[in-house]
Amino acid sequence: MPSRSSSPSGPDAGRVASHLAVMGAVAVVMGVLVACLAIPFAGLVGVAAKDVSKGMVNLPESLEAKDLSQKTRIYDVNGNLIASLYDQNRINVPLASISRPMVKAIVAIEDYRFYEHGALDLKGTLRAFITNQANGGAVQGGSSITQQMVKQTLLYQAETEEERRAATEETYARKIRELRYAIAFEKNHSKDWILERYLNIAYFGDGAFGVQSAARHFFSKNAKDLNLLESATLAGLVKNPVGYDPIDNPERAEGRRNVVLDRMAQLGILTEKKAERLKATPLKDTLEIETAPNGCQQSRAPFFCDYVVNWLLKDPVLGDTPKERRTTLKNGGLTINTTIDLDMQRAADESVAAHVFPTDQAIGGLAMVEPGTGDVRALAQSRPMGKDKAAGETYLNYVVPKKYGDANGFQAGSTFKLFVLASAINQGIPLSTSINSPQEMLIPDEEFETCDGPYAGDGKGWPVSNSTGFGTYDLYSGTQQSVNTFFAQLEVMTGMCEPIALAKSMGVRIPKMHEVPSWILGVSDSNPLELAQAYATFAARGLHCDPRPVTQVLDSSGQVLKDFASQCEQVMPGATADAVNDILRGVMEPGGFGQNIAIDKPSAGKTGTNQQNMSVWFAGYTPSLSTVAMVAGANEFGEWVSLNGQVVGGSYIGEAFGSTVAGPIWGDAMAAVSAKLPYEDFQAPPGDQVAGVLTSVPDVTGQTVEAATQAIEAAGFTVADGGPVDSETAEGTVVSTSPEAGTQLSSGDTVTLYTSTGTEPSTGNGNGGGRGRGNGGGRG
Repeated sequence: MPSRSSSPSGPDAGRVASHLAVMGAVAVVMGVLVACLAIPFAGLVGVAAKDVSKGMVNLPESLEAKDLSQKTRIYDVNGNLIASLYDQNRINVPLASISRPMVKAIVAIEDYRFYEHGALDLKGTLRAFITNQANGGAVQGGSSITQQMVKQTLLYQAETEEERRAATEETYARKIRELRYAIAFEKNHSKDWILERYLNIAYFGDGAFGVQSAARHFFSKNAKDLNLLESATLAGLVKNPVGYDPIDNPERAEGRRNVVLDRMAQLGILTEKKAERLKATPLKDTLEIETAPNGCQQSRAPFFCDYVVNWLLKDPVLGDTPKERRTTLKNGGLTINTTIDLDMQRAADESVAAHVFPTDQAIGGLAMVEPGTGDVRALAQSRPMGKDKAAGETYLNYVVPKKYGDANGFQAGSTFKLFVLASAINQGIPLSTSINSPQEMLIPDEEFETCDGPYAGDGKGWPVSNSTGFGTYDLYSGTQQSVNTFFAQLEVMTGMCEPIALAKSMGVRIPKMHEVPSWILGVSDSNPLELAQAYATFAARGLHCDPRPVTQVLDSSGQVLKDFASQCEQVMPGATADAVNDILRGVMEPGGFGQNIAIDKPSAGKTGTNQQNMSVWFAGYTPSLSTVAMVAGANEFGEWVSLNGQVVGGSYIGEAFGSTVAGPIWGDAMAAVSAKLPYEDFQAPPGDQVAGVLTSVPDVTGQTVEAATQAIEAAGFTVADGGPVDSETAEGTVVSTSPEAGTQLSSGDTVTLYTSTGTEPSTGNGNGGGRGRGNGGGRG
């Protein structure tokens, strides 16, 4: 094969002569056609010749070759492909990344003198014209690779039906137009550039555009790795991609492959013996079909993919309008690196699917978010993506905010109480504060303070009642038991202004119409992702981060189009979050609502159930992962229904609660990913910053007074000297404390130290006994 060195900036003398010969050939060809070859159609061709001559003058001197559309690929956090988006399944590759056998095969069968002639292969064209006239006048064959590339470019860039017809019409006028543009391409570009574009624009059948996608689709390998047999197969497809389709027409495809091999042998590219040996290989033995799923529905994480697409459609970096952004997404050949972890996604999918079936009169959903970054690790829901409503399918994404998923969401119940709790701690209300909380009570409107003054309701007040019992509770027990009348009174103490502002700063939507005293019972619609990123704020010690599904977008050439940094803000003191975590970890411990779903890592959680049990929630987290599970009653029309009396996931629900219906979804998913999570404990709330912290008195028996004092003060308590007592332990070491080790006290409470005299107590020592009885009484 001749040298392919050809400068884009200027043709050599041979190519200039070739172009001049081409123009002369056009005149000769047209003259021949009119004079003798097209005798049956002489009159028609004569008219066409005038039109073509006029059209040649009016044509632009060159054709702009626009960038070819390429499929966009979406990857998980570990670089695994999770989805592709495209109008045409194409991945552009440079000529250097296409195997030499492939280059030789396509040139041999389509234009073996490609590197020797200019835009037109005069001998081939004349031969084709004569053959066509003898067979009725259809324009077929004879086109150089450059002319074929021009035709493909005109068809690809056609924007109207008229332009598409003009690009494919079987007329000499079209051929002459293509020739004019081919001359320009040969003048302005190298042969290698033309061949590269041709191999990237060509259609190889079964949805594969370009040689790279064809190599992946038919042989599960890259274009640079194609061997002779595979190359001959692909080279044979471009003439008739449908007719020679290896999947639908394997016999014809094999025959065409063998024609290519024979042609390569005829040209001396390979020996006839090798060609015969290769032809003996059955086509089916070489194929290894790889599908190229298109769109989110065929993704490994369909609803996460859908969220990513809708999230990026809001970003002007992809275009000025939503339409431009969508075009960029489907045709721009982007690389989108996301935050999803497929191990966590699998755990989420399996847990949701096990507890809520697609055709249940309920929707199950789960979201996982990383504290401190906002990275969205998994999104799952029970209804699959699709249009078959009878099978429970839907295109609504129930686990994300409405602007990204088109679903309104569901009331979040008592999960909203945490915003009042955090505000109370922020305002210095001691965690040990006791509030008498009856079964039901009516609180006047004016007792609730808004940002603008007393709440102006309808004058009827708020009638609030409990579903979990009544009594006197502090901030620990009132939260762990989720007592409504306790939180209603706590809201009176904090006011409504700060808790609502805190909720909004944590990414939770509170519509103006819902800024009423009962908002803390979760009357506003929410979704698992919204709550997961909000609760992640507590896990991150008060640092709130907006949900982030994408970390980076690269353009088709691999250049960074945009890096997406975490968007985080400290919305509460770390000590406040520490106190909330300390309270909520009690939910996961013996006696708490979440004790049966606790995992092998320190965790904290909160249940949520709305009125009439239409939706139930469990929001739980470790220091490294925040996860929210939801089950909401909804029929096939998306209308709310109660979960009570429903069969969900094969189990009958008498009365739905967050701990018993949503909690197991959370527990199973978190247990499945626990091995990926570091063993990390929550930071204990500092007693000097949070009043009323309940902390266990440390065991300091046997320690020096100095060491014991340091340990007790570190736990947040004040130390008092109880004096010496007779004891056989070393003189000056601590014998006991009052209260005793393990007792739960509030921060700032006093712990008394008793030290040893080093003397064995005498029997009947009145002072020692009295002191012991006195202190014992104090501990009780």
